[in-house]
Amino acid sequence: MQVALVVCLLSCDAFSAAQGDQESGQKAAEKPASASAAASANEKPEAATEKAELPPLPPPAHVEQTMQLDGKTLHYTVTVGATAVRDETGKVVGKVVTTAYTVAGKDRPVTFAVNGGPGASSVFLNFGAIGPKHVNFGNKGESASETPTLTDNPGTWLNFTDLVFIDPIGTGFSRSLVPQAQAIKLFYTTVPDIQYLSRVIYDWLVQNGRMDSRKYIVGESYGGFRVPRITYYLQSQLGVGMSGEVLVSPYLNPTIENDGDLSPLPWMVTLPSITAAHLEREGKLTPEAMQAVIDYTEGPYAEALIKGRSDPAATQAMIAKVTEMTGLDPTFVKESGGRLETGAYLREVYREEGKIGSVYDSNVTSFDPFPYAPQQKSNDPILEAVIAPLTSAMVNFVTQTVGWKVGDAQYHTLSYKVNQEWVGGAALRAGSVAQLRQAVAGDPDLRVLIAHGWDDLSCPFMGSVLTVDQMPVMGDPTRVAVHEYPGGHMFYTRLDSRLAFRKDVMEMFSKH
Repeated sequence: MQVALVVCLLSCDAFSAAQGDQESGQKAAEKPASASAAASANEKPEAATEKAELPPLPPPAHVEQTMQLDGKTLHYTVTVGATAVRDETGKVVGKVVTTAYTVAGKDRPVTFAVNGGPGASSVFLNFGAIGPKHVNFGNKGESASETPTLTDNPGTWLNFTDLVFIDPIGTGFSRSLVPQAQAIKLFYTTVPDIQYLSRVIYDWLVQNGRMDSRKYIVGESYGGFRVPRITYYLQSQLGVGMSGEVLVSPYLNPTIENDGDLSPLPWMVTLPSITAAHLEREGKLTPEAMQAVIDYTEGPYAEALIKGRSDPAATQAMIAKVTEMTGLDPTFVKESGGRLETGAYLREVYREEGKIGSVYDSNVTSFDPFPYAPQQKSNDPILEAVIAPLTSAMVNFVTQTVGWKVGDAQYHTLSYKVNQEWVGGAALRAGSVAQLRQAVAGDPDLRVLIAHGWDDLSCPFMGSVLTVDQMPVMGDPTRVAVHEYPGGHMFYTRLDSRLAFRKDVMEMFSKH
């Protein structure tokens, strides 16, 4: 089966449609893997397990760096190294590469970061959002051929927490050391993925003497699916309590978009983001304007969809209102019944210009090379432009700046192979809301911040709003909070949104 890969990030719409053909292999795929990460990153490579065509990964490398942040000089150490992953017999079956940024000082928290895909490395969060260095990508007008330049990141979290970026097996320089069929069972399946990544976090804490530190975890897109499950697995199985979770544009509740022929939920999820993109084009995007959009979506819009043909007047009024809110062609909205399917919208909104919008931010466009095809045939506009600068920047940083000489291994910013071989099964379709609720219930001090860009149609913010609104209040009602920012799936590529995001996360950290 094939999962629809979208950046760090899974396209929630496309993914659900791709699941139907995988039932036959589901039971075997969901058996928990016995792979566990152990041993030190300093251990000698085991020649018998390393793939013959690849040189062994080098020992850890370190470099001291400084940056200017809030008018002060921040000194930090960068460490790149690999942690062994073992199976139940103790055999090394994989190597997970981490990039850690640490600052000297007592009682510093540590935050682990993972992206999604499945098949995405952590470079998106690292060089895009929260690491000490930043490279421009993913915004309107940026080119894949531009030379990437690393600059100090004013949105970094490094002044208030150490950072450890994890590249899952098959992404970055991380690698499986077993045949592909075994790799799929150990690494490219929903439940084993959570287990070995949790063990990597456990081992890093042990190896670096950080078990007593306050611990946080951040995940983007499918990484946002991973985070509640990792948190609960660490809490309930490995004995590691996390102080907080940050979910960035999370793929949290996959089934919320099911059954659009009957349920209003799929259309309630997408309408606000489509409206946000229009408001931004009009220069009218504000929190107040978006609150009015949410109120309409949860009220008259949902009611009109539920009533259907039993109330023609309500339907006509809804179609007129949706046309006004989105700025779309009235005929398009009418023939859609006010139900705006993402793929159709992305082609319609810029059709007269011969362009297509990105599912991650529909205000970022590219020319449509197949404008007369019945469905989109080209890659996403943002994906087309981000791989080259991110890959070049990360490879240069790791191999030249840090000096982790990895030889001739390829760096996988996005691995389509991992994505295509991923076995999701029922565990994936169940989402991570159950684990989120259980982790919050099990630890009265755990706090969760869910962050979204208003324009994101791959994992729309309204899905998280609806999901959190259905959770029981467990103590402080602000312990689980949804925050929205201008921008799309990677809203943090915009400086103002990145700084606002940093401020909100700092406030969450200050409550511990």
